[in-house]
Amino acid sequence: MKFSEAAGLHNKQNIGWINNLRLISMFAVIVLHTTSPLLFAIKGTSQWDWITGDIYNALVRFAVPVFVMITGALSLNREYELRDFLKKRIGRLILPFIFWSLVYIGYRLYNEEITFTMDIWADTKFVLHQLISGSYYHLWYVYELMGLYLIIPVLSKFVQNATEKELLYFLVIWYLTLIIGTPYLSKFNAAIDLHNFTGYIGYLVLGYYLTYKQFNFRAIPVLAAVVFIFFVILITEGTYYLQVKDHQLKTFFYEPVGPVVAVFAASALLMAKYIKVQLNPKIKSVFDNASKYTLGIYLSHALVLNFFDLNDINYAMFSPLISIPLIALACFLLAWLLVYIMSKIPGVKYLVG
Repeated sequence: MKFSEAAGLHNKQNIGWINNLRLISMFAVIVLHTTSPLLFAIKGTSQWDWITGDIYNALVRFAVPVFVMITGALSLNREYELRDFLKKRIGRLILPFIFWSLVYIGYRLYNEEITFTMDIWADTKFVLHQLISGSYYHLWYVYELMGLYLIIPVLSKFVQNATEKELLYFLVIWYLTLIIGTPYLSKFNAAIDLHNFTGYIGYLVLGYYLTYKQFNFRAIPVLAAVVFIFFVILITEGTYYLQVKDHQLKTFFYEPVGPVVAVFAASALLMAKYIKVQLNPKIKSVFDNASKYTLGIYLSHALVLNFFDLNDINYAMFSPLISIPLIALACFLLAWLLVYIMSKIPGVKYLVG
């Protein structure tokens, strides 16, 4: 039997928890970017402050993989007419992507990170190159998302017609590529070409499978929470060990497409799915509203963080234990306010995302 039929995908399922998970993941990304400068400042900060940053960073490393898993859960549950899908998904990204890319080019000009030659053709080529290669550090995800959107109409055909055994077959091979792709196990990487099973594509299928699979195991919420906590400790301690050993930041345990974070992200999704939280209707309405603007918040949050940094509002203000979550929360709220206001302006609302 097809997995989609066994999971009852032809009936409406309660996956409202995904909105909350998307919002939590968005905040987690901001925490990650708030913390990153501290992690790279190994020699310029106290050991305790660095460890605090390490803990926060480990705690939120599920964020990007979970974003992709949510995309898989919401996109692979149906088959598409190719033209309509690409127009709807890719088209929704293009204008916000170009707009915010130009905003960040403008910011870098203002901050004197880059300069124009005043040669129109040379400067135009430079801007086009920035649009192709990425004008700011966080925009890599938009390029990744566009690539995933291109494969989704094809992948959904497989997923919709696959049995559970076939989905698990795909996921097992994908996870093996994560393991043998690590620098410590690369010697076991044979000449077999497994590139069709690599990268973020596995998270699409994993998100779909975990969202719609009905596990008949009452302890799933507890098990997922235990796994989550264990991996926070593993990522924290493992990164600290490598930092002490090599005297520099090593990101093996942080890698989003790696065997450690893959299990960590899966546990985060299962916690969101099975741990039921009853929200006040007004709070739920606020959460649902913010969830609609996560793409815009993602695109704009780096600008807000830079504004903070230019005004010396960063992790060094006081103890990172307090400053990191407070700055991340302030950034989240301001980015949300910015895109919310933009969404109410005719014409401009299409640039929000």
